[in-house]
Amino acid sequence: MPLGWLLFIMAWSVYGLSWAWWLVGNTGLPDAVFYFFVAGLIVDVVTILWGLYLLGMALGRSARFPRHFIVWQTATIVWLLARQAYVLAVPDFVFSARSLGMTAIEIGIGLLCIYLLRRGSGAEAVYARPGTEAPRTFVSVMAALLGIVLGAIVGAVAGFLAGSLIVEVAEISCFEGGCGYFAALIGLVGLVVGAIAGGIIAVWLVHRRRRERVA
Repeated sequence: MPLGWLLFIMAWSVYGLSWAWWLVGNTGLPDAVFYFFVAGLIVDVVTILWGLYLLGMALGRSARFPRHFIVWQTATIVWLLARQAYVLAVPDFVFSARSLGMTAIEIGIGLLCIYLLRRGSGAEAVYARPGTEAPRTFVSVMAALLGIVLGAIVGAVAGFLAGSLIVEVAEISCFEGGCGYFAALIGLVGLVVGAIAGGIIAVWLVHRRRRERVA
């Protein structure tokens, strides 16, 4: 469960970054709101990079993964609490029960993962694999970054082409650029899916090759 939750949070962060383009040149937002979104984007970048580091540990079957995951999850919960407090304190935001509920669910799942990986739970033995030599974390992170970039490019191109094909087959109207927006939306989905898949596959390939050499 913790590894699956890590992948979900990383995917959600990639999705958040994919929508960052609308902030470029946007001068109509209040400063409090604009800087809030910028801070969120910075946190998304840190989450992805930190998550790649943890993913490398998990795939490398490192006994240090549970401890490092707990540190990451604790930092994530602190950010969620700070973000929610900021939204409730700043008058430029409107209270949303849905947003508050989603934050509570994220914190609840995070606390459950911390409980599952707590010291004395035996999680170290589950993630550790004696007799294997995992590649360095730096190698895993660099491979993941390369996989994300290549996967995002391939996914965006494939998604845009698929969207254009759907527009022609479904005869979607181009009134006010509707067909173009649809193709761009499919391309954006392809970018997110490609980036996530590319990063995971790259890290998996690096660890698989290293283990084959050791064996």
